[in-house]
Amino acid sequence: MDSTASGSSEAAAAAPLPHSLEAWGWDDRWATAFAPFAEAGMWPARVTAQHRGIWVVIGEKGETTASPTGKLRRAAGDGEYPTVGDWVVCLESPHGGITAIHATLPRHSAFRRKASGSRPEAQTIAANVDTLFIATSLNHDLNPRRLERYVAMAKESGAEPVLLLTKADLVEDAAEQAARIESELHVAAVAISARTGQWLESVARWFVPAHTLALVGSSGVGKSTLLNTLAGEELMVTREIREDDARGRHTTTHRELFLLASGALVLDTPGMREFGIWDADEGVDETFDEIVELALRCRFADCSHREEPGCEVRAAVESGMIDEARLRSYLRLARELADQPPPAAQRDRARRFHKAVRNASADSMGRKTYRE
Repeated sequence: MDSTASGSSEAAAAAPLPHSLEAWGWDDRWATAFAPFAEAGMWPARVTAQHRGIWVVIGEKGETTASPTGKLRRAAGDGEYPTVGDWVVCLESPHGGITAIHATLPRHSAFRRKASGSRPEAQTIAANVDTLFIATSLNHDLNPRRLERYVAMAKESGAEPVLLLTKADLVEDAAEQAARIESELHVAAVAISARTGQWLESVARWFVPAHTLALVGSSGVGKSTLLNTLAGEELMVTREIREDDARGRHTTTHRELFLLASGALVLDTPGMREFGIWDADEGVDETFDEIVELALRCRFADCSHREEPGCEVRAAVESGMIDEARLRSYLRLARELADQPPPAAQRDRARRFHKAVRNASADSMGRKTYRE
C-alpha cells in the first residue's frame, strides 16, 4: 500500500509544488490554448469540484469559487458545460463578487453518458482525464455486459481505459478472472484489494506527477475505499456494503479532483446506478472490433446478424468463436446509439440549413410578388 499511495521517492521529489499550475496538469498545450485570453487580464484555472451551481477552481493564486457567465451558460451545448477536470478561463469580479468563468479550454478527453431523465442530452462525468479506471468488484457486482458499456464510452472519451477489479480478497481466482476479462474486453484489467493492499503495487505505474486519473463505476464497488488507500488518508467517506446482496449506498455525492502525495491527480465520481451510452459509435466499434470485422464479410450490407443467410457473425457464434451474450450486448448498444438524436453540432447545422432554405424561399416569394 505504501509504495502505491506515495509512489516512488524519486517521483514524489520531482512532483511540482501543490500551488503551481503544473501540479494540476498545466503544460505547453494548455498554455497555447489559453494565449488568446491572456491580454484581457484573465487567468487559467482547473475545476476541482462542483456543488449545485458553484464551481471550485484552483489557479496560481490558490483555490476559489467561481460560476459561469450567462453568455457561457447560453452558449454551452450538450455536455459542454464546465465540469470537474476542465481548464477554464477566469476573471475576478471588480466588485468583490464571485469569480466568473468566461470560457472552457478545448478538452483533450471527455467521459460522457446519457443524462438521466426523459430529455435526450449528454452529461460529462470527467474532463481531461489521461487514464480512466473503471472499478467493479469481484463479488456479486461483476457484470461483463455492464463493463462493456463503460469500456465503449472510455474508448470514445479519448482516455486510456483500465479495469480495476476490487475486493480481490473475497475470491480465490482473482488473477484468473482478471486475465479472462482482459482478453475478452481488450483492455488492461487488474485485480486488487484496498482492504488488504493485495496487488496495489500493480497500479503504481499510472500514479505519476501531473497525470490525471478518474475513478468511475457502480455504487458499492469500493471506489472511495480504494481512493483513500491510494491517497494514504481519508479523502472520501466510505460505508460498508450489505453482505447479502453486495449492494452499497452512494459514498461519494459529488465529483472532486484530488492531488495525491505522489503528484498524481485522481478524480472521484459518485456511483452510477444508470449508465446510458451517448454518441459512442467509434467506442462501441473499437470495443467489439472482432464483431465489426466479421460484419464486413456478411452477404448483406444491412445484415442484422440474426437470421440472414451468409451472416459471418452468426456463423462465428455457432462455432463458438464469439459468445452469444457478447453479440447481444453489441446489438443492444448499437440500437441505443441508433435511437439517439444527432449530436448538438449536427443539429445546429441542420437548423442553420433549414433557416437558410426558409429565408431563400421567403426571398423568392417576395421577388415574385414584386414582379406581379
